[in-house]
Amino acid sequence: MRAIQIDRFGTPDVLDIVDAAEPEPGPGEVLIRTVATSINPVDDKTREGAIGEGTPPLPMTLGWDLAGVVVDAGDSGLRAGERVIAMSHQLGAGRGTWADLVALPAHAVAAAPRSVGPAEAATLPLPGLTALQTLDWLAVTAGDRLLIAGAAGAVGGLALQIARARGARVDALISRDEQAAFARDHGADLVTTDRDALRERHYDAVFDTFGAFVTGAVADGGRYASIATQAGPVPDLSARGVRTTVNQVREDGAGLNELTGLVDDGSLRLRVHSTFALQEIRAAHARFLQGGLAGKIAVVL
Repeated sequence: MRAIQIDRFGTPDVLDIVDAAEPEPGPGEVLIRTVATSINPVDDKTREGAIGEGTPPLPMTLGWDLAGVVVDAGDSGLRAGERVIAMSHQLGAGRGTWADLVALPAHAVAAAPRSVGPAEAATLPLPGLTALQTLDWLAVTAGDRLLIAGAAGAVGGLALQIARARGARVDALISRDEQAAFARDHGADLVTTDRDALRERHYDAVFDTFGAFVTGAVADGGRYASIATQAGPVPDLSARGVRTTVNQVREDGAGLNELTGLVDDGSLRLRVHSTFALQEIRAAHARFLQGGLAGKIAVVL
């Protein structure tokens, strides 16, 4: 079968399509034929060797996101031929999704949204679970005042929509003026590029996607979550009774089922900037590196 692997770190030129052995599913695993996947920042960092300690050994198959079709359901309760989505924690498990066939734990797999195609569905798992799990840690519920720093990015844009579906009041800190329309169209109240425009100690919860550390905006007794692991820990706010975390995503089929429901009921709209074929993987990465994306880059196998 085909797989996208690297045997060294570097530019997109290190990405190769190789003939790899087909995986054999073990107990509790599901064998899936990949139809589409997508590129995430972690894929880019892994390719260039920026992860450091904890990187799987070379050669490695890259990829976290997957939309595909069940080949062997095992005892999972899924059906052969069923459309599914999944996220593999590639760094932790060493199982990359950029391959024709992938064997994954059944607990990491969920039914795919019915209302979108595989390229769109493949953009959901990693950013969607990151948004959902972080909002769950923040305990965001109806009526809460939530600030999202980076509300137009892949994770922040989904978090904005999920929070609004929960009935939260959301303000958006964005990096560029051209992102304002997206944030407003998806329910944000205040939309600004100026962190000085944020009200001090106003928000029940702050979701920080890029290391903005707008800690003055969270109310005493509130919650502050960052997903910007490269930026380091959130400053200690315990003197104000503020709980803080740097949240890291985990495999979560139940969470994916919740996201699928939000897509199919119209609460969550997915964004695909462009779609590339598997053999165009180097060009797909080159486009990712250019930035300025209005959505994710999907790769169709």
